Amino acid sequence: MTTADILLVEDEPAIQELLAFNIAQCGFRAIKAEDATSAFAHINRALPDLILLDWMLPGATGVEIARKLRADSRTRDIPIIMLTARTDERDKILGLESGADDYITKPFSPRELMARIRAVLRRRAPQMSDETVRVEGIELSPTTHRVSANGQNIELGPTEFRLLHFFMTHIERVYSRAQLLDQVWGDHVFVEERTVDVHIRRLRQALEPSETDKMVQTVRGSGYRFSRT
Repeated sequence: MTTADILLVEDEPAIQELLAFNIAQCGFRAIKAEDATSAFAHINRALPDLILLDWMLPGATGVEIARKLRADSRTRDIPIIMLTARTDERDKILGLESGADDYITKPFSPRELMARIRAVLRRRAPQMSDETVRVEGIELSPTTHRVSANGQNIELGPTEFRLLHFFMTHIERVYSRAQLLDQVWGDHVFVEERTVDVHIRRLRQALEPSETDKMVQTVRGSGYRFSRT
């Protein structure tokens, strides 16, 4: 399974360390930032898979940061969970309207926070989930890194595995080569777009004996789509 990178934007060191510890315990990678400047520095280097964003921060509030992220095409789809001591319903509405996917009030238990993180990732970035995925005759397990198709075991390299996992969790959507590079290889990974074609070809070759290769479709002039056919 691909490990999710979680950007933790929290200015209180004790809370930041506790959250980072619990994030790591759940198998995720914690990237720590204490304010908007350091948060955007991390984001400019590489996009995280989810942002835990404290409301009260020096320099700019979590609400202001969330609005800025949602206004930028590069960052608008990053899942955001807002952390705050504010319990008023109006504050919750403001946080959600700023672009947060979820809102959790302090104090909260680490177990509750991890459940919220997993729920948001399942909803917004299902390829980061460790749940087994099934589409038609194909079954993919991120935890065991095994794939079967129509009862046959399928051997895939790491990139083809990630590519198939992404496709299976984003059925019927068309993705350009550039989008697939960002989603599967990672933002700020500089490789030729034609690299995608090579791995698509390898994926199809691996699926061909099970007659499921036709699910990986070329959309002329646009990119690729994974379809139930």
